[in-house]
Amino acid sequence: MAITRRSFLKGVATTSAASVIGPSLLASASASAAETDGTWKVSGSHWGAFRARVYAGKVQEIKPLEIDQHPTEMLKGIKGIIYSPSRVRYPMVRLDWLKKHKYSADTRGNNRFIRVTWDEALDLVYRELERVQKDYGPWALHTGQTGWRQTGQFHSCTNHMQRAMALHGYSVKKIGDYSTGAGQTIMPYVLGSTEVYAQGTSWELILENSDNIVLWGNDPVKNLQVGWTCETHESFAYLEQLKEKVAKKEINVVSVDPVQNKTGRYLENEQMYINPQTDVAFMLGVAHVLYNEGLYDKKFIDTYCLGFEDFIKYVQGETKDKVEKTPEWASAICGASADSIRDFAKMLVNGRTQILVGWSIQRQEHGEQPYWMCAVIAAMVGQIGLPGGGISYGHHYSGIGVSSTGFAAPGSFPLNIDQGQSPKHTNTDYNGYSRVIPVARWVDSLLEPGKKIKANGSTVTLPDIKMMVFSGNNPWHHHQDRNKMRKAFKSLQTVVAVDFAWTATCRHSDIVLPACTQWERNDIDGYGAYSGRGLIAMHKLVDPLFQSKTDFEIMSSLTKRWGRYDDYTRGMDEMQWVKSLYDDCRASNEGKFEMPEFAEFWEKGFLDFGKGQPWTRHASFREDPEINALGTPSGFIEITSRTVGNMGYEHCQEHPMWFEKSERSHGGPGSEKHPYWLQSCHPDKRLHSQMCESEEWRATYAVQGREPIYINPTDAKKKGIKNGDVVRVFNDRGQLLAGAVLMDSYASGVVRIEEGAWYGPINEKVGALDTYGDPNTLTQDIGTSELAQATSANTCLVNFEKFQGKLPPVTSFGGPIEVA
Repeated sequence: MAITRRSFLKGVATTSAASVIGPSLLASASASAAETDGTWKVSGSHWGAFRARVYAGKVQEIKPLEIDQHPTEMLKGIKGIIYSPSRVRYPMVRLDWLKKHKYSADTRGNNRFIRVTWDEALDLVYRELERVQKDYGPWALHTGQTGWRQTGQFHSCTNHMQRAMALHGYSVKKIGDYSTGAGQTIMPYVLGSTEVYAQGTSWELILENSDNIVLWGNDPVKNLQVGWTCETHESFAYLEQLKEKVAKKEINVVSVDPVQNKTGRYLENEQMYINPQTDVAFMLGVAHVLYNEGLYDKKFIDTYCLGFEDFIKYVQGETKDKVEKTPEWASAICGASADSIRDFAKMLVNGRTQILVGWSIQRQEHGEQPYWMCAVIAAMVGQIGLPGGGISYGHHYSGIGVSSTGFAAPGSFPLNIDQGQSPKHTNTDYNGYSRVIPVARWVDSLLEPGKKIKANGSTVTLPDIKMMVFSGNNPWHHHQDRNKMRKAFKSLQTVVAVDFAWTATCRHSDIVLPACTQWERNDIDGYGAYSGRGLIAMHKLVDPLFQSKTDFEIMSSLTKRWGRYDDYTRGMDEMQWVKSLYDDCRASNEGKFEMPEFAEFWEKGFLDFGKGQPWTRHASFREDPEINALGTPSGFIEITSRTVGNMGYEHCQEHPMWFEKSERSHGGPGSEKHPYWLQSCHPDKRLHSQMCESEEWRATYAVQGREPIYINPTDAKKKGIKNGDVVRVFNDRGQLLAGAVLMDSYASGVVRIEEGAWYGPINEKVGALDTYGDPNTLTQDIGTSELAQATSANTCLVNFEKFQGKLPPVTSFGGPIEVA
């Protein structure tokens, strides 16, 4: 399974990347069409920019733009998204909801729907919005959502839905996201910003100055295939250079991970195996060595940090649990030997060290602690603000670390209503409930309305939600504990889903509206979320299939029903909006980047602004911490936070600490019954749940039509499981089927099922077997702590066995059961 440099350069085909480059980006459509039948059109995606050959009204072929030297193979899955059997073809309404008026229905999720006209569907949505606002109030409608949506600045589905809903009335919203909920909440108290979405030190400076790179739960080779906007894949050129430097022993790279991940296999770097969820214990042992052997940078701590003394007393065993955090203490928890902990600590201060932290380690119970503790370790090393040193929490995301040109990307369709406008329903009485809730606590709201929870210094009263609206968003992928969700959804009266694919969210909705894909409409998008490399025209490739419409058309028609059409559209159609966003972008970049008139840009399809200038994160703070203070309460790095401490939380106190988990493998709580830790990381062949519906692409990695479960060969042998067997994976929360893939990259006691696998239970009953392999059938839905209340997906133990009996068919894909 090792990734060679040759295979890394292959791109989207079995030949070299150069052989799949399309015609010149600036060539006319007619010139391109002369080579093959059809017309080449430019567009983009989370997986990169490409040219599509369109012939006879259908996308025939997709090739990456020549500027992308490291295109991802996932471009092969795009056609399968457009022409998927799982497309939402027509407006549909759940049978029992429409015919039997069963708002609290045991049959929710049975996938039985009636086809209706667009007018009938939109009338029903309007009727329900009116009923909920009049009979209850804004507290009963939830329009907060989070998700990756499709690319394109104008057709951002979240913006369209929330602007339309805001023109009708007020509703419950969310704060935070599933990706980085714990990290983005704790880091402003420690380093003064969320850090997780901040530009990091440029790769050029890391490669030039770093002696050591620590990849902490971080897999950039896998995750950098996708981006928030159209991805450039420029990071991979630096990863190639890093691989060469590792081979020449010019840079020492160490992965701290219970799994030898894709990056580790590609770089062939050193591996520090530690038991799952024990990062903080390991780091506390490292801190003990740095302090007691006088290896830490005392001058940096004294100049740039606050609260070190209180923290080190905890490490020395003088406070809290009165346990000294020696390497031997840490070893008993994390599994690494005491000597290896000492060696790791000494490595950190042997030259310039860059710590690159992944998001996975904060998606666990007490997920705030490892992020805080990583910052403390970086502060003790004393290289924060130096090129090739310090810490980053995002070098695996959307090209963070690729130097930015400074190009100001285009704005988007406005999320909020315009100044001076007011909604139809102006009621702002939330009946004592909170109007904003942590993103991962909406299921708790359905099960325990009125419950008060602590969250980031406030008390949140969970609202009694009656109606939810989702648009381009699949909570039946990203939320945890499917069977808890099934119980919770029975309390909802109405669920509306706007999507192009028949996801599990659509199956559990009452009204489903068919949106088109991003390749069936016109738009623009920034090329390179952080690099600002350029601007791409997303030309419509084909007309919307079946009866699907753009989000703009859907919400325009809806707002017309209460007289807000003009307020919603501002009197512009699709191309007028696209041109407007381009013209505003052009004005914002005047004097910095030469941008032609819109018509010329649209004809060219792409603008390239070149490469940016290298930059070091936190350099200005290091240069002068008084003038360039951080955003923390003190302006300094807060190793101990009085603000957090004064909140009085049990599981997130004034400095980072080790807290035992409710479930932990390798001898931890719950491991006797369910001994295997389930890792549900970001997938290698999808973007979360996007592209799972692409049939030909899914067939390249599925096992007997199921999502793979990666197992250590020794663990599999004990249970009589061979490569390709179907496995039943289970715990007290649920059960699923998955296809066994045996790999010695996984430590004993660790299994992986990548998140984003579509949920497909055999029936609508709570506890039903999931036929395809959605790991969130097994994960637990608990908050990280009272601070962030974020997702804890990686605090999950399971057991598994070879499946016996007749295999049930996979039910995850395809459309609804249409009832006449």
